[in-house]
Amino acid sequence: MNKLKNGELWKDTEGNPIHAHGGHILKKDNYYYWYGEDRRDNIYVSCYRSKDLVNWEFRNHILTTDSKMEEYRVRTVCKLINEDGKKVNLERPKVLYNKSTNTFVLWTHYENGNDYTDAACAVATCDTPDGDFTYHGHFNPFGYMSRDCTLYQDKDDVAYFISAARDNGDLHVYRLSEDYLNIDKLVHRLWQGEYREAPAVVEKEGVYYLLSSFCTGWYPNQGKYASSKGIEEDWSSLQEFGDETTYHSQPSFILKTYDDQFLYFGDRWNADHYFESGYVALPLKLEGENVEMSFYDSVQLDDTQVITFK
Repeated sequence: MNKLKNGELWKDTEGNPIHAHGGHILKKDNYYYWYGEDRRDNIYVSCYRSKDLVNWEFRNHILTTDSKMEEYRVRTVCKLINEDGKKVNLERPKVLYNKSTNTFVLWTHYENGNDYTDAACAVATCDTPDGDFTYHGHFNPFGYMSRDCTLYQDKDDVAYFISAARDNGDLHVYRLSEDYLNIDKLVHRLWQGEYREAPAVVEKEGVYYLLSSFCTGWYPNQGKYASSKGIEEDWSSLQEFGDETTYHSQPSFILKTYDDQFLYFGDRWNADHYFESGYVALPLKLEGENVEMSFYDSVQLDDTQVITFK
């Protein structure tokens, strides 16, 4: 395969649909590992890997209802099946590699499977990027609600967890503990009352960009971004990028590739048929404090195996 069409449900190297919605890509040892929601059967999170961002090999269902559970120092609730015997919801999983502990750490949004009143975050870990993760349970950071979320690892390996709080009214930015397993400090409450969700962060030449969407459920809206000189510094006001529907997508994550391209990955949700929801990957132009993004029909590999857009 040498081409993926934007907006479609992509397939892996075995010809099966890729289920990695609301996900995240981690670069490790010459591979890109793509993690995302997989709501089929007893699965929560699946993992795929690729060397070229076009050909994706299925690796493992890294979190399921049968995953090992192990509580840790935070007062967490370890529950992968609710009181009614149904699956809980684990949404927007993100994974970072912690060099000091040689551990892959996953953070995700947790709900109880019946409603969205828990509004919590949950943590899982593994010694390998695509192994069976151990689930450590969910909690509310400093007692706050926590919904749509992302992780960001800065150049000094300090990591941050960013999530929607106060019924999605604000975005909270938390600095993580050194081992990435706990919240260390709430460093920001951003854009009070703006109702931003689906956050995604990237840095270029000392400028940080945070992209997000408005809260419109499964339906797309105008994406907005802000910039800063540091995660814990002041952020600019929100500005628009893309078109009025962010090209019919919602931000999932931003990837800096091995050849230093910056790629926006988004979900094209299908409200009526979730399992047919597709993906969008587009190049980002980041200059100064500005973000620009145009639409292309497809993601392709050229003759030298470099990603191009047409």
